[in-house]
Amino acid sequence: QVHLVESGGGLVQAGGSLRLSCAASGIRFSIDVMGWYRQAPGKQRELVAAISSDGLTNYADSVKGRFTISRDNAKNTVNLQMNSLNPEDTAVYYCNLQGYRLASTFNYWGQGTQVTVSS
Repeated sequence: QVHLVESGGGLVQAGGSLRLSCAASGIRFSIDVMGWYRQAPGKQRELVAAISSDGLTNYADSVKGRFTISRDNAKNTVNLQMNSLNPEDTAVYYCNLQGYRLASTFNYWGQGTQVTVSS
């Protein structure tokens, strides 16, 4: 089992910055992808950014150039630096870990952290 704990959400004015952090504990995978998803009211959950265990990154078009994802494999943490925030970034942000082992995929979610951007 894997336990994900997020921190760093909050209220910020448009143009401001926030940094989200997620710490994973439990089973360690030699190959995994850690990422951040978000879900705004009335909308589907969407990928924001992801980073693989070997450092490959993927970003949603809407956050490219504004958000930066990073990870510390030794500490099993993933961070999301969010700059130039706008009200459309308001959502609950969820940490996600997808682990791969023996041709199986294991998917874990954090409890979510609220990010609210005021105009």
